[in-house]
Amino acid sequence: MSFSIKVTDQACGAEITGVDLSKPLLEDEIKKIREAWLEYHVLSFPNQLMNDDDLERFTLCFGSFGDDPFIAPIPGRNNIVAVKRTADEKVPIFADNWHTDWSFQKNPPAGTCLFGIDIPPEGGDTLFANQHLALDKMSSDLRNKLEGKLAIHSAALPYSSTGGYGDKDRAMGRSMDIRASDEALAKQLHPIIRKHPETDREGIFGTFGYIIGIDSMENQEAMKLLLELAAWQGQEQFQYQHKWKKNMLVMWDNRSVLHKATGGYQGHERLLHRTTIGAYQV
Repeated sequence: MSFSIKVTDQACGAEITGVDLSKPLLEDEIKKIREAWLEYHVLSFPNQLMNDDDLERFTLCFGSFGDDPFIAPIPGRNNIVAVKRTADEKVPIFADNWHTDWSFQKNPPAGTCLFGIDIPPEGGDTLFANQHLALDKMSSDLRNKLEGKLAIHSAALPYSSTGGYGDKDRAMGRSMDIRASDEALAKQLHPIIRKHPETDREGIFGTFGYIIGIDSMENQEAMKLLLELAAWQGQEQFQYQHKWKKNMLVMWDNRSVLHKATGGYQGHERLLHRTTIGAYQV
């Protein structure tokens, strides 16, 4: 089967077939995948019989490994984390709020790769929201409020010891090996509206959650603006709803989309292995 790209009829996303990710990629294949990734923002590769070596090799075709804080890697690996949930787990679904991965870092990861190992027969979709499209369709009034503003990003709400995945959550028996710490209290500034470093296309970067305020703006005013922005960013018109299958790899561009997990698979185990692609280096 030859290399083929099937574009979704939603706000972003494409499926790629005709490539075997269990083998080293040819330079032409890497080029085509990168071009599609930058254009469609979310790519899925079905029916891939990959192991962890293959996942790491694929990741390194598109950059260095990103830094994954607060989640321990799987045994024997430094750059793969397990996104998992047991059949009887009662804690809230992991990552079920809109976010872009690790936006609180000085140099957040360019992308994320996620490989489906145990996939429930129903539920567990991942939602993506195209933040270039969200900006393109934004009212001039809201855009004027955001233009030139620096957002304050922090992992405090989810990953501090008192955060959503902190000590209390761990005591409730979450199966993921999350290592909350007060290092999550650190803050980092990023422009709310910024250009993609590879395409120069403007988009919205981040959302409320990892964003906890706006630089040089009173907190009450900042919260009002951030909530207005969040209500706009995640609308259905900007979304792609991805349905998982076993042995499917998905890679997405953290500079272009938000994403969030969904539930609906209680009574079934779910396991995926994840890597991140480090920030783009010119």
